[in-house]
Amino acid sequence: MESSLGNGDEAMDVDPPAVPARASVSLSRRSGSELEQRATSLPLQHTAFTVGYVYSSEMMLHSSEEDHPEQPERVERVYHILQENGCLASMKRIPIRPAKRQEVLLVHSLAQWQSVINLRDLTRQDIVNSAAYYDGLSLYVHPSTPRASLLSCGGVIEASLAVARRELKKTFAIVRPPGHHAEPEKSMGFCFFNNVAVAVKIVQQLTPIRKVLILDWDVHHGNGTQRAFNDDPSVLYISLHRYEQGLFYPCGPFGSMESCGEGKGIGFSVNIPWPEPGMRDADYIHAFQQIVMPIATEFAPELVIISAGFDAADGDQLGECHVTPAGYAHMTHMLAGLAGGRVVVALEGGYNLDALSSSALSVGRTLLGEAPPEMSNLVASEIAAETVYLVAKEQSRYWKSINVKACEPRDEIESITFTIPELLKAHRQEYMYREFNMLEVPVMLYPDMEDMFSSQVMCSDDFYGEKPLVIFAHEFGNIRVEIADNINCDLHLEHSYLVDASKQIIQWVKQEGYALLDINVFPKPPRLAPDPTKTSEDYAGELIVYLWDNYVTLSPYPRKVVLVGHGPGVQAINRLLHERMLGVMNRASVIVQVVGFARIPMVPKGDPELTVWYREHSLVIVPTGHSTVRDSKQLKRHGRITPIDEEKPVKLLMRAMPIIKTHVKSMIGGAQNGRTRVPPAN
Repeated sequence: MESSLGNGDEAMDVDPPAVPARASVSLSRRSGSELEQRATSLPLQHTAFTVGYVYSSEMMLHSSEEDHPEQPERVERVYHILQENGCLASMKRIPIRPAKRQEVLLVHSLAQWQSVINLRDLTRQDIVNSAAYYDGLSLYVHPSTPRASLLSCGGVIEASLAVARRELKKTFAIVRPPGHHAEPEKSMGFCFFNNVAVAVKIVQQLTPIRKVLILDWDVHHGNGTQRAFNDDPSVLYISLHRYEQGLFYPCGPFGSMESCGEGKGIGFSVNIPWPEPGMRDADYIHAFQQIVMPIATEFAPELVIISAGFDAADGDQLGECHVTPAGYAHMTHMLAGLAGGRVVVALEGGYNLDALSSSALSVGRTLLGEAPPEMSNLVASEIAAETVYLVAKEQSRYWKSINVKACEPRDEIESITFTIPELLKAHRQEYMYREFNMLEVPVMLYPDMEDMFSSQVMCSDDFYGEKPLVIFAHEFGNIRVEIADNINCDLHLEHSYLVDASKQIIQWVKQEGYALLDINVFPKPPRLAPDPTKTSEDYAGELIVYLWDNYVTLSPYPRKVVLVGHGPGVQAINRLLHERMLGVMNRASVIVQVVGFARIPMVPKGDPELTVWYREHSLVIVPTGHSTVRDSKQLKRHGRITPIDEEKPVKLLMRAMPIIKTHVKSMIGGAQNGRTRVPPAN
């Protein structure tokens, strides 16, 4: 089929390729060479320039008759302000060309490619009839949309190849429509093809560069870019964006700080989600200093690509943030210190033309080597400092360079405050003593362990008797609050309360006449932790092994032991099983794990006798929707798995109590039947 868009534009050839979909497209060394010959430009001639740019006014043809923020003038204003201030005179103009089908299919499905290409045949009536559909995807369409989208994508490819081939040091892709919302299977959010994602794939196929950092400072989360590399450890994706509990576009949990990648790519997606509008230079610089640069330096990229949306700029009505041109210059300057200075800036969002152009000018000047403007002392806002701290805690699981303690928010009134966990622990200690005559168990594993877990380990007054012993590992219950003001998120404090399902366990233990060791495995904040690289699960595991060695096994009386884990307590029980398996097998009669939707911990391996014992003594409680319920092999490996039609962790334990009571009693009987053989030393 001959293209209607000009000579040699095979990008508009819509005959299906030999492969049916994105998942089947992979370029080997041989096919990479073929791609370079067929789909990419020739290398640039050597010049004295070290910085380049791509631009074409053809990208302005994609337009809407309605007043739309993603207006054609966006690229024109950026181009002209760089030209008027002499920046373009110091830059090499890189020839732009449309992206080719075989390039786009490295990221997108054939169906998505076809849907965009077909837009060239739209009539005026087609546009009117389909307006509601495309509005639902936050898009508008035009017969020139395919041409503009392919030029935008091809422009970022050429800008990236120029740097990857070391023809230029830095480049600026002045392109539209943007790309970072375009997912592998659909266009959305003003974006049709994911320009940066496609460019990264091409660079990795056609040049020696493999490790790429994508820094996305657009005010919206780049869901499409993260999706394209979510399981790829060769690409580090970092995004700073408004999130607001998943209510800000593109909405949903994918942009949350817990969304860190999957499979081999776990830890290679870093989201810094601002919980409210109004973020300023100080907030972004703080995030760069504490999160972005440490992780990026540890990753050591060979190329940096900035998804440069300027909708967080001061004055942009969509972003409602206040990043100044100086702020963008400083972020660019920091990123230019990576990858030997190889940086590509690809335009994404930015919808206030004045804010967009002035911010882009500041970035352009920085690319050309100008020092960033001087900034006054910057102090991050409390909400930004808290966000960065929480991100640091999350990312410290994957990156050694993150110093959680250094990110901890400082407060002028810290010396006269009490944390909510401290208040709850004090209340629970007093309540359990008053209601059940339970006593605190000292924890002295190493310095600071006492501070971390003081008042969190308690035992009944008959702990050293002959009764069966229930060891219950859990975390705090859920704090429930009612919102008084939905705009400011003010709370009805008088309608706040703690839901603690462990009360049922304690009441049951007392009714049956068992002894109890109650362990709250949730440590105090990491500022008290001797090793900030350890997770809460690490400390919980150390705690329960310590208690087993120093209290349970030293009991002078023979007794039966019941291990019960709820939520995070399951991981602690699992740590005990793996590190003290023989001792647990000799003493424990039942192991109960109320897992929820989390992955069931690995069962003991290596000794067939241990595996059989575990299967006979284990009871696992999961929701009916848990994946394990549908896997018969998993059922055999984990012993007795009981699904319950309940999703919430607290209610799951409540619903499981009758089953737990019956099962435990059938295995060990009542308190009067608690005697068993004396176990050997652990």
